[in-house]
Amino acid sequence: MNVDLFDFTLPAERIALRPASPRESARMLVVRGDGMRDRTVSDLPGELRAGDLLVFNDTRVIPAQLEGTRGAARIGATLHKREGPRRWRAFIRNAKRVRDGDTIDFGAGVSAMASERAADGSIALDFAGDEPVELLLERAGRMPLPPYIAAKRPTDARDAEDYQTMFAREAGAVAAPTAALHFTPALIAALEAAGIGHTTLTLHVGAGTFLPVKADNTDDHVMHAEWGRIDQATADRLNATRARGGRVISVGTTSLRLIESAADADGIIHPFEGDTAIFITPGYRFRGIDGLVTNFHLPRSTLFMLVSALMGLDRMQAAYAHAIVNEYRFYSYGDASLLLP
Repeated sequence: MNVDLFDFTLPAERIALRPASPRESARMLVVRGDGMRDRTVSDLPGELRAGDLLVFNDTRVIPAQLEGTRGAARIGATLHKREGPRRWRAFIRNAKRVRDGDTIDFGAGVSAMASERAADGSIALDFAGDEPVELLLERAGRMPLPPYIAAKRPTDARDAEDYQTMFAREAGAVAAPTAALHFTPALIAALEAAGIGHTTLTLHVGAGTFLPVKADNTDDHVMHAEWGRIDQATADRLNATRARGGRVISVGTTSLRLIESAADADGIIHPFEGDTAIFITPGYRFRGIDGLVTNFHLPRSTLFMLVSALMGLDRMQAAYAHAIVNEYRFYSYGDASLLLP
């Protein structure tokens, strides 16, 4: 498909720079087959049915942005995907000043050797020393806010809490599964009281989620792989929910993509552990999920293509036009949508 079909104009003032407070007070556009209506995230228990199951991503964002030097050159690194105990693949700012075998000094006693430049421009970084890389990042790294926020204000202490979900447990993401940022223990309790359950899986979101689609046609776009895991107990619960007539509602495109990666042609979800580079565009037949809670995405992005595949391109263009006119807040710290095909 032509990527231009997924374009729209978003005024800069619609980009949220801070999350709503309290989190569940964020607005929520409910989009169904029969139309759309304006709600708040706190209304979610009344928008779902008893027996439905929400699926959250329990990945935890690590301080994956580093600033360092290679000789006199200033080098920036955004970690993308773990490839070994001490090796991460990273997108490098000022990469032309880095050659294979160069050591980049990130300060605070943290350094890494660069090697293996890939076709996507990323470079492998092997961190020196014996300390766990997680400890090194805590010393030298900072929270990797999306570029559309970082370009407007610096990362600060608030982001260390604001950019983690209440489910964050498995360290390894370089971007938050932002739909879950709206959820609080009080909202989960209200959902449970309404007979709506929840469970978790793990997908470590990579920096590739922020990269624009540069191809003119979706067939020419290459997705970055991300590592995920669904254990047997979670797969069994997802299958049992649907078998008894409940709906599996993904909270965020990350949990959706992992479930769809683990589902077979008959809609049975299997345990999964490994990389997925699934790319969902209109025409895709969803096999494992029945609905989605998600934020509002960038124009021409793979995520806007995904929601258009779920709900239809014309309907999502209309929903986004409604959200813009009615001053919804967009992107990672923005408002939510509930999509029920």
